[in-house]
Amino acid sequence: MDKKATRLRRAKKTRAKLGSQDRARLCVHRTPKHIYAQIISSDGSSVVASCSTVQADIKKQVAFGGNKEAAQLVGKSIAEKAKAAGIESVAFDRSGFKYHGRVQVLADSARENGLQF
Repeated sequence: MDKKATRLRRAKKTRAKLGSQDRARLCVHRTPKHIYAQIISSDGSSVVASCSTVQADIKKQVAFGGNKEAAQLVGKSIAEKAKAAGIESVAFDRSGFKYHGRVQVLADSARENGLQF
């Protein structure tokens, strides 16, 4: 089993548990150069808010999108967009990535800015 298949297997297990919670979910994806976050509605049919290091406003603020500083900005931005959309509480979907490094920084930043997990 290769690295990607193992990650997707972990993601499938996590999403099965999150599906029964009936809450909006904060889904995170990371690549070596960027990090992406989106809030998906509780029924899974639509994306309520999204943010990434590819967007122009965040790209201006960071020199490189694949570090913890960039993840912190994305976490702050996604929390603000969620509040604007009326979402206070989400389930955290880390997409099979380990909870450390950039994924952890994004989650902590979102919590500090008012999003409840």
